[in-house]
Amino acid sequence: MKKQTMFRKRVEEVVRSIKKGETRSYGEVATAVGSPGAARAVGTVMRTNKDTSVPCHRVVAKNGIGGYNGLCGEKEALLRKEGALK
Repeated sequence: MKKQTMFRKRVEEVVRSIKKGETRSYGEVATAVGSPGAARAVGTVMRTNKDTSVPCHRVVAKNGIGGYNGLCGEKEALLRKEGALK
């Protein structure tokens, strides 16, 4: 398996483990997969994710919510529904 594919797989596993009502920053996910400087790469994985079993909306920017596959407002609405935002 290619290194990039292994990175993606590890990121997806970590993101799947984020419980409903919780969030992690891109940097926290990067650190959890052993690549603490790879927050932007985590963002790329999340941005290109097509697997609905990966709750990519639970991965947020350290200074705000961040994007969500180009859908304006959807990420915030999902996080509010799950109780991660008040």
